[in-house]
Amino acid sequence: MSSLAIPMLDSHPPLVRVNLLLIRGLGHSGTTILDLALGSHPAITGLGEAIRILECPRPGEESKGPAQLRGELRHQRRCTCGQLAADCPVWGPVLDWLPANDGRPIGDKLGHLVTGLAASPQASAFRWVVDSYQADRLAPQLPWSSGEIRCLFLVRDVRSWVHSRTRTREQPLAAWRALARWMRTNRQMEETLRRSGRPVFVLGYEELALAPEASLRRLCDWLGLSFDAAMLTPGPSSSSHILAGNRMRFDAERAASIRYDASWMARGGAAASIAAALPPVRGMNRRLVYGNGLL
Repeated sequence: MSSLAIPMLDSHPPLVRVNLLLIRGLGHSGTTILDLALGSHPAITGLGEAIRILECPRPGEESKGPAQLRGELRHQRRCTCGQLAADCPVWGPVLDWLPANDGRPIGDKLGHLVTGLAASPQASAFRWVVDSYQADRLAPQLPWSSGEIRCLFLVRDVRSWVHSRTRTREQPLAAWRALARWMRTNRQMEETLRRSGRPVFVLGYEELALAPEASLRRLCDWLGLSFDAAMLTPGPSSSSHILAGNRMRFDAERAASIRYDASWMARGGAAASIAAALPPVRGMNRRLVYGNGLL
């Protein structure tokens, strides 16, 4: 496993302390809006699904975004900073560097990305960098010599999540499959984070969306930062550099504030509601989604 000794990747060691915050959990659980919100804090920069981009594309993945960003797509896709990927001050140099260095361990590539960010004039004296590639389980295990790694486990209410994944499907078993995935993936991620030994903050998407200020204040306190009200208006305020993530990052209306999609309450399927009443599911859902007592 690679040692993430950032100074060895650059002749000039970073002048600032760089800590890494990993948002992990299931997709479609609010990771992108949280990344944008965190990036609205002056001491935090969000990088979206950075590790997904940095991973070496496997055979058969040539048409997917990460592989394409190593080629012409970088001159077409925009970063949330407003620049084309090739011109982004954070991602542009890394995308130039990646093709010749794809054989390096992911730890070295992540260190190279953060080194460039830390050396930028915008870097603050104490900084957190956010990666929101929610499915990744390797990064929590990596050493990080530049600072510390903390993990934010974001979990969406099982009823809401199952509805979001099955609302356009008519197969009778789709909801039960989605429920099984919610249980399995969240259990696996919880165990991965526990075994990593890193500090973990468990946050429910419902807590974030229905009590955003209270959630973000508590999260800032955990990170050792003061709350900044700009975090409540992620779209116009965020300084995140997101190249991969939910498309809502470019939807000005949806990204303007942190809001809750309550459509499942009116149109949610019976399977999810019945399953959520079962003791094992109900207990897990309450513990992971509502454990901070904010609702």
